[in-house]
Parts: sequence; C-alpha cells; structure tokens
Amino acid sequence: MSYIELIDENDAEGQLQEIYDKLGGRVANILKASSLFPESLEAHLSLYKTLMFKKSPLSRSQREMIATTVSSINGCHY
Repeated sequence: MSYIELIDENDAEGQLQEIYDKLGGRVANILKASSLFPESLEAHLSLYKTLMFKKSPLSRSQREMIATTVSSINGCHY
C-alpha cells in the first residue's frame, strides 16, 4: 500500500494525461509518485533524460551501472 496518493493512467486528466500519453504504455509507480504535481513529474523526467542521454564523459552503460548501484544501496528496486 502506498503512502503517497498515485494517479493511475486510467484516471489521469489534463496535463498529467498528456505526460502519461508521451510515456506510452504502463507508467512506473516511481513516476506516479509525482502524479499529483505534473510540473514535478515533468522536472523529474527532464532530469532523468539529461542524466542518462545527454553528452557525458560517462558511457550510457556506466550511468546505468551507477543508477543500479545507488538503487541497490538505497534498497530501492527502481
């Protein structure tokens, strides 16, 4: 059970629905945690895209490994 209210794909409206539509398919709960504030969700997605896909001295696989390691240390499966 979640302590944070999550808005499901089927219940999304307006700006949130537009964001969910851009994501396509199933939306991960880690993203739904920001569903009450679509602006926050957009910022989250923008930061993720910058960290993972923009030019960097780290390869994509190195960035993925860092993210996986940090998630593991934090006890988070995301």
